[in-house]
Amino acid sequence: MAYATSADLAAYVDTVPDNADLLLDRATRDVNRALLTSVFDVEDAETAEALKVATCEQAAGQLAAGATDGIGGAAPTSFTLGKLTVNRGGGGSNPAAQAVKVNGLWQQAWLALQEAGLTGQEPWVGR
Repeated sequence: MAYATSADLAAYVDTVPDNADLLLDRATRDVNRALLTSVFDVEDAETAEALKVATCEQAAGQLAAGATDGIGGAAPTSFTLGKLTVNRGGGGSNPAAQAVKVNGLWQQAWLALQEAGLTGQEPWVGR
């Protein structure tokens, strides 16, 4: 079950796509993956709000990057290996093509989780 609805997504995009439920399901999986070792109260209203916002931001980021199916996003345009740097272009004027991802999430989605204190938790091993 997604953390957000298509009605929630409407506040983040100009036009809600027909496949909004699918996009939000996939965005929820992205959020869950980023929070894999986090421990939080799922009944807490502030936590639920942060999960909703992050899910909407993730779906909006995918749409802005042209990933209308919610899979992928902008391909990397450069990489560095030692002293070698390779640029493939493609950045263009689309700000989403230049957007930053953190732990697999678009930056705005990650920031919503970070502000709620849901990130930066290591696994509980041997405790």
